[in-house]
Amino acid sequence: MSDLYPLKFKTIYLDKIWGGNRLKTILNKDYGQLPNCGESWEISGVEGNISVVDNGFLAGNNLHELIEIYMGELVGDEVFKQFGEEFPLLIKFIDAQQDLSIQVHPNDKLSKERHNAYGKTEMWYVVDAEDGALINSGFNQEVSKEKYVEYTKNGKLTELLHYDKTDEGDVFFIPAGRVHAIGKGALVAEIQQTSDVTYRIFDYNRKDDEGNERELHTDFAVDAIDFSYKDEYKTKYEVELNKSSEVVSCNYFTTNILKFDSSIEKNYNQLDSFIIYINLDGDFEIEYNGGTITVNKGETVLIPASLETFQLKPLTKEVKTLEVYIK
Repeated sequence: MSDLYPLKFKTIYLDKIWGGNRLKTILNKDYGQLPNCGESWEISGVEGNISVVDNGFLAGNNLHELIEIYMGELVGDEVFKQFGEEFPLLIKFIDAQQDLSIQVHPNDKLSKERHNAYGKTEMWYVVDAEDGALINSGFNQEVSKEKYVEYTKNGKLTELLHYDKTDEGDVFFIPAGRVHAIGKGALVAEIQQTSDVTYRIFDYNRKDDEGNERELHTDFAVDAIDFSYKDEYKTKYEVELNKSSEVVSCNYFTTNILKFDSSIEKNYNQLDSFIIYINLDGDFEIEYNGGTITVNKGETVLIPASLETFQLKPLTKEVKTLEVYIK
């Protein structure tokens, strides 16, 4: 029997010039004296920012060390076979108090060729949105490579982009190759492949504290972009109370929304993967063979693959959490 248990990690906070304070005011996160906390990395296997366990007898060990020791018991045998000691997902919250740069991420093939890294497919769940907050995902018309290059050179790229007014609960799936940006006023939970490869296309001519504009990756981006056009970019889904409701499923991750007001028995003996709960609202308890652990609003917890059965018990009237794993 494995001695693994639900794992919490020390949050990694990143100060960003465009960040705000909603990680504290909405998600109850204590990021100390950072003036503009733009991101909290909840679970990360990214080199240089590898998550460290914050609870139980494994506290102080990082995620890489845990996978090295526990292998498939922690992440699932098939996941370990595919990714080895690298954790395949990065989980974070992003608080945008200014418009974020317009970006694109390369797919696995291009990222491997150029950077010896994985590509980046990701998704956003909107936790909070101020009135008028916008999300860019994709183009608003059919765009050729030539037209894109022309508009980018003339500083008119935003005229080609599709924007959605966004509200709490909106979901956007961003496959690698899709141009995208989080707009001012959006607070999102992000689930993505473990990759830090980003091509910045446009940054509104902003300058940093030293008067420098951020580097753009215009030439790299052209070959990475998927120029196809869609009628709808926002993900439609339905939530059923006290049941995991699937929102996004792709080769890299599956994300469900779980809204519950009574105890739920979970049995994942058919799933060969870790499970992550990203708690958006309310507090709950995970009861497992070996003990219980409380998960408060704004916290993220990783359930090892070897812990196949457990119970979720609400401690508040209602709980809303994201549930993430690899199929």
